[in-house]
Amino acid sequence: MNALDHVVVVGASAAGLTAAETLRREGYTGRLTLVGDEDRLPYDRPPLSKQVLCGTWEPQRTALRRKADITMLDADWVLGTSATGLDVASRLVRLSDGAALDYDGLVIATGVTPRRLPYGHDLDGVHVLRTMQDALALRKDLLSKSAVVVLGAGFLGTEAAAAARQLGLDVTLVDPLPAPMLRQFGDRIGGLVARLHAAHGVRVRTGIGINALVGTGGRVVGVELGDGVTLAADLVLVAIGSVPATEWLSGSGLSLSNGVDCDSFCRAGPRVVAAGDVASWTHPNLGRRIRVEHRMNATEQGMAAARTLLGKGEPFSPVPYFWTDQYDVKVQAYGTMPDGAEITFAAGDPADGKFAALYGWQGRVVGALSWNMPREQRRLRQHVLDKTTWDVALAAHSGLSNDGRKTHDP
Repeated sequence: MNALDHVVVVGASAAGLTAAETLRREGYTGRLTLVGDEDRLPYDRPPLSKQVLCGTWEPQRTALRRKADITMLDADWVLGTSATGLDVASRLVRLSDGAALDYDGLVIATGVTPRRLPYGHDLDGVHVLRTMQDALALRKDLLSKSAVVVLGAGFLGTEAAAAARQLGLDVTLVDPLPAPMLRQFGDRIGGLVARLHAAHGVRVRTGIGINALVGTGGRVVGVELGDGVTLAADLVLVAIGSVPATEWLSGSGLSLSNGVDCDSFCRAGPRVVAAGDVASWTHPNLGRRIRVEHRMNATEQGMAAARTLLGKGEPFSPVPYFWTDQYDVKVQAYGTMPDGAEITFAAGDPADGKFAALYGWQGRVVGALSWNMPREQRRLRQHVLDKTTWDVALAAHSGLSNDGRKTHDP
């Protein structure tokens, strides 16, 4: 690749910031511009659904870097402005204020946007949660309301339901799937998540969809479920997933089948790379295209994309790591948990509120999960890294049967 005189990073969150820092660390001394549609410097998003929502953290505590670190980056920051178009041939990024930025290298790190309901979403009291502004608006409403319905029981929905319950609100968690976090962890762990919330007073309604949001005078007052039951609600959080923020790339010529399609080096086009939630890339070890919406992936892929832009790239083949905090439980997961995977409890006991599990797929260990057992997580993840055969893993934890039940006293 020819020398880079100006690198533009579109997306000023974790992936974009890490890409910019990596460029500087790897010796890039040219002009560097970061574009962000929020009017804030980069901050961490995971605390929004936990510490910020509960009020234990003030917004400034989520800052990803100190002001001195931002200054040392020697970058131009274009905040409160969104990208509206990309001309790959002319190497131009068009902005919402009418300006255009030329580039020699482009990092796309625009993340995702929350899915919205096709009906009732504009009622007062209906919220999504993605940005700091969303979190502060939701917290303000939580402090003045009493009955909350959370639609969607994935990471965001379950974390927000826990936060709302800890604030003393009446909470109902609704999801069309049979168990919370089913897509993330499977039905067995999903069942444990359901029991955790029920034990803290949350009404968990799974296996049912919704027909409508009910409003009066422009404000939400209820949620009609698929079975005709209407739940009282003066606040609704819609946490039904996200879509890659690629609207501004329409007509650019980039492939956008599920986010920004990249090769295994994070390359999306000539002098263009992508990173973070918006990037879909061919994972060399999995042999398929994936897109990962987790915090650690944003950091790792930001670094990988920047190195590719500098001609120092390698195939990006991470082992995913992600976590969730709900009430007094920390769940950490490493690897993948495919639908239909086998599972064995390799340490502890779910009945005691502390355990660790392994996931097996096509004869090998592909994932490890811990529930309030972080030390076991560090030990078991080695099976994932080593691609241990499932039979060997079971033999290593010989006190357990294939479904995780004790077969004899250890």
